[in-house]
Parts: sequence; structure tokens; C-alpha cells
Amino acid sequence: MKAAFLTGLQQVELLEIPEPVLKDALDVKIRVEAVGICGSDMHYHRSGRIGAQQVHYPQSVGHECAGTVVEPGPGCERIQVGQRVAVEPALSCGHCDQCHAQRPHTCRNLRFMGCPDQAPGTLAERIVVPEIACHPVPQDMSAALAAVMEPFSIGVYAANLGQIQPGMSVGILGTGPIGLCILLALQIYPSLTLYATDLYQERLTMAERFGAHWTGHPTRLDMVSSILEHEPKGLDVVYECAGEQDTLDQAVELLKPGGRLVLVGIPESPRIHFNIDLLRRKELVLQNVRRQNGCMDEAIHRAQEGHVLLNPLITHTFNLSQVQSAFDLVAHYRDGVIKAVIHLP
Repeated sequence: MKAAFLTGLQQVELLEIPEPVLKDALDVKIRVEAVGICGSDMHYHRSGRIGAQQVHYPQSVGHECAGTVVEPGPGCERIQVGQRVAVEPALSCGHCDQCHAQRPHTCRNLRFMGCPDQAPGTLAERIVVPEIACHPVPQDMSAALAAVMEPFSIGVYAANLGQIQPGMSVGILGTGPIGLCILLALQIYPSLTLYATDLYQERLTMAERFGAHWTGHPTRLDMVSSILEHEPKGLDVVYECAGEQDTLDQAVELLKPGGRLVLVGIPESPRIHFNIDLLRRKELVLQNVRRQNGCMDEAIHRAQEGHVLLNPLITHTFNLSQVQSAFDLVAHYRDGVIKAVIHLP
């Protein structure tokens, strides 16, 4: 069968590999139908690493995945043949102190699909995953939308971590797919005032469509002073979704004393820094976000019930033979891309 591999910096190739087999009674084989391209995929594509996670070529890739079950293991009770599922890409052990503390996303032995030295990527014709990683989606949900449940679940989890209350003022710095997913996830909270920034006008336009009350382009105006004109006391919560030092600095300046900075973006640099004098005097709260932590079913429910409209996120689709073109498009932010999805035959 065919699967996509990183074979060098900014190089993606389709390779022939053996079809995976069930190794455990609770394993499930899935025929993959769609895989979204994620910003973390781009880190590996452009620089060959995220922090200490170094790519060893060839490296399988992909984790935003949906498909149809073709073979459940003999011990599976929840998942059946023909069921359509979205895949939770973080595989926790279920036995360590973190798992017992209801923190499977920080499992001591966590394996993430498509990460170096962890679990195989999902950008393949068929994959095998544990039953617990399979989340049923409606039969009439498109494959592309089902794949987007993974990034949307991160948005749901991040929104929950913001400890949002009605009437708050909230900033989202970086409105790529994850920033927009957070914006969508915040729609359930009443009376918020939402500020969004990005370097690409297409993403700001989408942010407005998704409910942002104010949007701004950082190179066209002073973000901090412009937002503080509207919110002179500062923002209650800021979601930093760009992973850039400039937006981290802006977030600290924008927050009111006691405000909460939710760190969602993944910096390419292994180190960031803060103005500790300002951070300390404001007594700001820093909250990191580690993936989705059990929010897949909530994300699917919100989409199924029509609480959010996620389809506009999917701006580009490709087939598996176009994987290099798809990665190049996303890596260079071409053609107004927000979320690109690869369809498999």
C-alpha cells in the first residue's frame, strides 16, 4: 500500500510499505479517507524537528485523520465494520500516574501519530490504531470534515482552559486553523468581545465570519495600542496561536492584571522569553495547551448538532498523489490556504 513520508527537508514522497496488521485484540484497521495537513506537520517539513523531536528520514507523517473501519479486533465491542470514525492521534498507555490522574494527554509513555520515534503517521491508505482512539462520526459527515474534528477538538480544549466567563474580552493572536477553531469553540459563551490578529487577510476575513468583533494586521497598525483603545483596562484572556515571539510580547502587553495567557502555538525555536517585570507586576497566569485531552467527542457533538460551521475552514483539497504540492502550498501560505485536506482513494 502507499503511504506518505518526509524524505528530506521540504520533500514528501509516496512509498510502498506493507499493509499494517492487527497486533492486539483491541486494535482496529481503518481505511483512511481524509487527512488534514497540520502546522506541526509543517515544522517537520520545513525544519525537520519540533524541539527535541528530530526527524529521521524517511518519516511517516499525518495525524488529522478520518476513515472507515474495515477490521476490528476480536476484543472490540464499541467499534464495528463499516463504522466511520475520526482518529484521536495521541496514544496514551493508560497505566502511568498521568493517565490515572485523568491526564492522558501528558502520559509518561505517550505516542503521537506521525511524530519521530513514536507512532506511524496516518497519511497512508490503511492504518491500525487502538479501539480507544476511534471516535464515531455521523455516516453523512464528509471525510474532510471528520478529519477536521481533530484540530477542532484542540480548539474546544483550549477554549475550556481559558476559564471563559460571559462578558469577557478575549484576544486570539494568530488565526490559522487552530486559532479559528478556538474562535468557533468560543461561540457557546455569551457576550464575549473577540479580537483577532493575523498576517494574512484571508484568515482575518474568516475570523470575522466566525464572530470576531475586531480584526487587525500586525504590519499595518500597532496591535497593542489599537486593541487597548477599545479595551483600555486590557483583555481578560489571550490565546497565543502563532508561536512567535512578537505575538507573545503583544499578549503580555494586552492582558489586564490577573489575566490569562493561553499558549497554543508551537514556536519553531526551542526557547521563548517574556518581559518578566511586566509578567510579574500583572501577576499573569500562563496556561499551556497540550493537544485535545479527551475533547474529540465533544467536538464531534458540536459539529453534529450544528453548533459550529466548520466547512469554511477547508479551503483546499488534494488527492494522495498530490501530497508534495499540498505540503508546499501550506508551507508557503499560498492561495489563501487555511486548511488543506488530502483525500485518499
